[in-house]
Amino acid sequence: MSTEAAHGTAPAHAGAVPGHKIFAGSVFAAVDIGASSGRVILGRVSSGGNVELEVVHRFPNGVVEIDGGLRWDFDALFAEVLTGLAAAATVAAAQGEQVASIGIDTWAVDYGLVNTAGELVAQPFSYRDDRSRTAVEPVHRKLDPARLYGTTGLQFLQFNTIYQLASEKNLDGVQALLIPDLIAFLLTGQRRTEATNASTTGLFDAVAGEWATEFLTALGLRKDLFPPLIQPGEAVGTLLPEIAAQVGLPEETRVVAVGSHDTASAVAAVPAKADNGGEHFAYISSGTWSLVGLELKHPVLTEASREANFTNERGVDGTIRYLRNMGGLWLLSECQRTWAQEGFRPELTALLTAAAALPPGGPQINPDDPYFIAPDNMPGRIRAAVRRTGEVLPDHPAAITRCIMDSLAAGYARALRDVERLADRTVDVVHIVGGGSQNRLLCQLTADVTGKKVVAGPVEATALGNVLVQARAAGAVSGELADLRALVVRSHNLQVFVPELSRL
Repeated sequence: MSTEAAHGTAPAHAGAVPGHKIFAGSVFAAVDIGASSGRVILGRVSSGGNVELEVVHRFPNGVVEIDGGLRWDFDALFAEVLTGLAAAATVAAAQGEQVASIGIDTWAVDYGLVNTAGELVAQPFSYRDDRSRTAVEPVHRKLDPARLYGTTGLQFLQFNTIYQLASEKNLDGVQALLIPDLIAFLLTGQRRTEATNASTTGLFDAVAGEWATEFLTALGLRKDLFPPLIQPGEAVGTLLPEIAAQVGLPEETRVVAVGSHDTASAVAAVPAKADNGGEHFAYISSGTWSLVGLELKHPVLTEASREANFTNERGVDGTIRYLRNMGGLWLLSECQRTWAQEGFRPELTALLTAAAALPPGGPQINPDDPYFIAPDNMPGRIRAAVRRTGEVLPDHPAAITRCIMDSLAAGYARALRDVERLADRTVDVVHIVGGGSQNRLLCQLTADVTGKKVVAGPVEATALGNVLVQARAAGAVSGELADLRALVVRSHNLQVFVPELSRL
């Protein structure tokens, strides 16, 4: 890789690609990776305006213990991305189609360190590692939390990138690339930082939309520690020749920046109707984590917002995702993993049905408690947390599952009340997207506890947002976010849940 590419200098083909043609039959490859699994998905926009997705490759993901820390096996992860892109090329070719571009989204805050030769110096740490906890106080001695929030608008989480970087021992001669940017770099040789993910670092100015360089300086970090910013819809670059040959795609295939924070892509595909004016709907992106909030035009940087621990993150088209990052279905998936290790593998639908049959008013936990962040015996942790409240939770999967669902729904209700108050908005409808939209018990409980209509779906909101931003960049679709969302509404069957007071 050339020195020019290594230092992030924009080559002739970065950004919009002059002369790049979009052929009839073009499809878009979405690399969509979460904390527990990943997929490569082909997206098609039909002549009738429907958006269709086809999963061509699935693979597991998860933290591994390396050198006493919890890290991501990034080498294995990238190998799976290449396998998925090769599958995308094969499937597209078999149907007479051409992959027009590739978009990448993953979870936020984590990064890899890359040296000037373009080499990853170590497997990236996971946010579930506890190393950044001891860095919080030293950071706050240099940068008052109120000052941090007043600039970045980012909620306090001990694993935010700013604290992870403060725990690093040596950052000389390296750049930090957030996980989706690291994948894009290895595909194209170009170093960029996509803005929606940059806004999760704690080093991004929420108003200016630029790096908060004074914070980097205050922490003794280089101003060029991260590569230059890029916006969703801009091209990172085209495939490196060796990558193109390996996956069977043309070298001119573009990698396009999307909402690379998976929640940014998911919110772009929330099927809100345009007549809501963008002010009367809330969203819950429900998966491993739960992201509960509103889409705004401007950040909310008040002291009340900081005290409520709400975050202001960038969305597609310069919007603000004003939300609270909460615990999510990680609690249930970790319980299932523990039960499987013990030889009990209940089918999820049967487990939720049994949980729904239990009477309301059972014990609850705080799903946001850091006690639940690391992987371990989650059923035991949940029962222990309930005992600390003076209640008893039976050691039965249905009871534990109902506790999780009740606790998440109650947490959603608290967050929605707070977000309405802090943003001075009134919410009429709540959209649940992501994996949690398939969980009828969670959706119904959310409607019951909030007293609001809940619209569930689509499950694949993140991939849809990824594909739609690519398609718009290619000229295959056009319009504002409302127009992209209208395509989602037209393409998917959505489920509606209304409050049932008898269930409370």
